[in-house]
Parts: sequence; structure tokens; C-alpha cells
Amino acid sequence: MRDQLRLMDLLAALSVATDLGMGRPPETAIRSCLLATGLARALDLPDGQVRGLYLASLLRHLGCTATAAVEARLYGGDELASRSVAEPADFGDVRETLALTLGTGRGAGVHRPRLLTRAVVGNLRHGKEIFQSICEAASLLAGRLGLDQEVRDCLYQQFERWDGKGLPQGLAKDEIVLPARISEVANQALLFHRKGGPEAAIAMLERRAGGWFDPSVVDVFERRGSALLCEIDAVDPWEAVLQAEPPPVRYISEGELDQVARGFADMVDLKAAYLLGHSAGVAELAEGAARSLGLAQREVEDLRRAALLHDLGRAGVPSGIWDKPGPVTRTEREQIRLHSYHTERILACSHVLEPLGRIAGLHHERLDGSGYHHGLSAAGIPVTARILAAADTFQAATQDRPHRPARSPARAADLLAEEAAAGRLDPDCVRAVVEAAGQAPSQVRPSRPAGLTDREVDVLRLLARGLSNKEIASGLVISRRTAEHHVQHIYGKIGNSTRAAAALFAMEHDLLRG
Repeated sequence: MRDQLRLMDLLAALSVATDLGMGRPPETAIRSCLLATGLARALDLPDGQVRGLYLASLLRHLGCTATAAVEARLYGGDELASRSVAEPADFGDVRETLALTLGTGRGAGVHRPRLLTRAVVGNLRHGKEIFQSICEAASLLAGRLGLDQEVRDCLYQQFERWDGKGLPQGLAKDEIVLPARISEVANQALLFHRKGGPEAAIAMLERRAGGWFDPSVVDVFERRGSALLCEIDAVDPWEAVLQAEPPPVRYISEGELDQVARGFADMVDLKAAYLLGHSAGVAELAEGAARSLGLAQREVEDLRRAALLHDLGRAGVPSGIWDKPGPVTRTEREQIRLHSYHTERILACSHVLEPLGRIAGLHHERLDGSGYHHGLSAAGIPVTARILAAADTFQAATQDRPHRPARSPARAADLLAEEAAAGRLDPDCVRAVVEAAGQAPSQVRPSRPAGLTDREVDVLRLLARGLSNKEIASGLVISRRTAEHHVQHIYGKIGNSTRAAAALFAMEHDLLRG
């Protein structure tokens, strides 16, 4: 086993993916964590409570991919831009809400009225569902990462307000857990500090105290906030966030590292219904191919984890580009090509994950030099990256995409053979991946998690992909009422109530493949 794996070294690096998914600069989550932790200590909270806040503020936006596609459709195609504008807005203030809504589609010319109408109708119809989906996804993913219930509660309540006007539960005052109240103050203060310094942060908090924010937390910020912000600006945040971890420092096993990697793989795949299970599927193919090619056990393990994390950078590209059914522009193509770069840079932030980043960042390289983002040719591409490229190509080919339907496994194998013949993919790696994909499944049907029936699993697959009850009924040739009953039973059995939560459950338990 390699050196001890410090959990915070991993989570701090992976939090950059959520920064990108919110349209925020890297290190924002880390700085928010430092500020929230400083406020908690100024309140003399016990280490156990500080620890919950420390983790929750770092992973505040863990559910950011849950509604990315919906937000892109509602707010002009670029949820990253709309989020960066909306995040600091006070939705309890009618004037701010109106101004934000009227800004939708600005610069879109003749298309602006349509975009504005879509945004207004979307807010009315889907506003609460969007917030609830984000909260449920964040809480579930935190559980998948092995974090305590206190962290999960804080993430679920991240959009609640002191005055009871928040979402999704409309909690007020002390009904909201204290870590969530502190985290919200720290998050907003940091946003305003970035624009106008400590004075702007304090003025904003004073204006919103008693409405959005807990007045007692604002009081503490008024006494200590400026000094904390100056301290954060003066240090290396990566070193500081590790030093700030409340005792005891948590280390994890290699098995738990797989758990963390799988959690973040499912997080990024939640960005679009057609991506569900993509990263886990790539990892399974890559691992099988690596073993058949005789790679050493350490190489197989690193490849599996790199495959799980290979698409982290997708979070930093607007969903309106990924979901575009027609040809993309040159600018959009360049943004797409950046996702492998983002993946590599995210993983490079951790000394444990950096070696995985050197593999994951090469999943779009091609032997003839036609790939991206490095533009390497055969001599510069290690065998692990060659396997990953073939596995990613096969898995993507067998899944729907906005511009084409899914191919059958046989046609996907033909596609890989063509790519190998053209000199783009490694022939040996292609053969190994196709062989791994062709392994016969067990004839014994495993028991279903949460007591789901086979029919409910069929419904869950369609529900996870965003189909309505009517569309589920049509796809399974059942009545709409029957479909509705199945959906209600599914939500009752898995203990959640949103499509995002259903999708995470389906990915966690590998239920997406028929």
C-alpha cells in the first residue's frame, strides 16, 4: 500500500471540480472552507461541530451537476454564467430577483423575449425542484463519500434562510443547523470580498442580517471577518486548508479511495441524463482490458481510478454545449477540448491524484497526433492512456448523445476497429477493450437494492434519464397511472424524491444497464 491517504488532500483537489461547475474560480471552495472554519472557531464551537462545517463548506456545491442541464435550458444555455450571476443575489428581495430575471437573455438579440419567457416560467414551475435536487444530490454524494450525517444535513439546508423564505423546506432560525448558517455567511462574504474587499462583504452582511443570515453569525463576522479574509489572502490556501483540519486528521484506505473516486465519477455524470454511468462503465472496460493485457496490479488500479475520474473537467463546460444536437462552433469546440485539460489540472492539485491525472488527461489523445489537449502522438502516449482512450470511445459509442443514438456493442466494436485501422487507437488495446465488453453477464439475476422489483428497475432507468411519467408509460407500454404508481413506489423505497437522487441511486447500484 502506498503512503497514508489523507482524505482532505483528495477532497480539496476534487472541490475544484465543483468550483468549475459553479462558474467560479478554482480555490473558491477552499477559501470558503477556511473562512467558515475561522468563524466557527471564533464562535468557540467544539471540534466535532467545526469538522462538520469544515467539510460541508468545502463540498458545498457537491450537487452542482444535478440540475445543470435544466438550468442551461431555462437560462440561455450557459448555466455556469447564470450561476455566477445568481449566486450572490438575494432572492428574498423582490427588486434583486426582478432585476436578475430581467437580465436573462441580455445580448441575445431577437431571441431574448423567448429566453426571458422561458426563465420566468421555469422559475415558477421548476424553482423549488431545482433547489431540492441540488440539496438531495449533495447530501447523497456526501454519504457516498463516507461523511457524517451532520455534513449531509448542512448540505441539504444550504439554501435555507434565517427568515424562513429559503428552499427547499422553508426552515427558519434555529430550525436550520448552525453549520449551514455559518457556511452561508462565509460563502456570500467571500463572493463580495472578491469584488470589493472586506468592506463590501461586511456591508452586504449587515444589509441582509435577520433576513437571509443569522444575525449572531453576522455579529461574529463583523468582529473577526476582516482579519480572517486578510489572513486567507496572505497564505497558500492549499497548505492552509490542510493545517485547518480539525482533529483528528482523517486518513483513508485504498478501498475508500475507490469509493471517493466513484462518488465524484457519478457526480460529474449527473450533468446529463445520457451520461449516467459513463465513467463507471469506462472504468470497468479499462480494468478488464488492462488485466487481459497483463499490466501490473498497481497499473490496473491506477487506470481504474483514472478512468473513474477522467471526465471531471466536463463540469467546467456549459451544458448548453454538451447538449447541443447540431454542429458546434469553433469556439464551442475549443471549450469541449478544454475538459481533458481541466481534469488533468484538478487531479494535479493532489499528490495522490496527480499520477492519475497524467493518465486521465490523455483520454482524448490519438496515436496519429490528431487528439487533444496535448496533441501527443504514439511515442508520448503510455499504454494505460491508450486503453483508457479505447474504453472511453467504446462506452460513449454505446450511449445516446444529443447528435446521435446509441450504437449496439457490435457496431461500437466496428467503430473501434475502424479507429485502429486509421492509426488513431492502439489495435491491441482495442482488442482488449472489445473483449472486455463482450464478457457474458451472469445468468443469475442478482437481488435488487432497496427491494425494487424488476419492473421498478425498468422504470427507474427511464426516470433517471429525465423521462416524464407519460414518456415512461409509452416506453414500457403501460398506462400513465401505472407509471405514476411505479415512480411513487421507487421514491418511497430509495428514500428521496427527485430525478437527480434517483439517478445517483441507479448509478451507485449499477442499475442502468438492462
